Amino acid sequence: RCKTCGEYIYKGKKFNARKETVRKEAYLGLPIFRFCVRCTRCLAEITFKTDPENTDYTMEHGATRNFQAEKLLEEEEKRMQKEREEEELNNPMKVLENRTKHSKLEMEVLENLQELKELNQRQASVDFEAMLKQYKELEEEQRRKEQE
Repeated sequence: RCKTCGEYIYKGKKFNARKETVRKEAYLGLPIFRFCVRCTRCLAEITFKTDPENTDYTMEHGATRNFQAEKLLEEEEKRMQKEREEEELNNPMKVLENRTKHSKLEMEVLENLQELKELNQRQASVDFEAMLKQYKELEEEQRRKEQE
């Protein structure tokens, strides 16, 4: 969003931009680029850089980014994962509890899988042709008995 006039500039909007390579900045050998664009309403200059680490862009000046819930959720999940790992390192009982929960879950999954395999084998062993043949034989037998 432009700081001067408040116009929203969407991420997929096309611009005539000036591209510069940022000197003395790179991420894992990838160059970082700076883009300079003008606001479509007030013509104020807005600059932002590529952020290959997060596969995103970072604002430099002239505009502000809108609230990004997805990015905050990802950061929160990473923080929670780090806290769990730190807690496991400091508390051996927690490690044991997590292992038992994991093993119980694994046993349940294996039991469910075994049940599904048994059901599939039962259904696969049904021979419909043989069943029809047996049914026809029973009908013929009943007809013979009726005729007798």
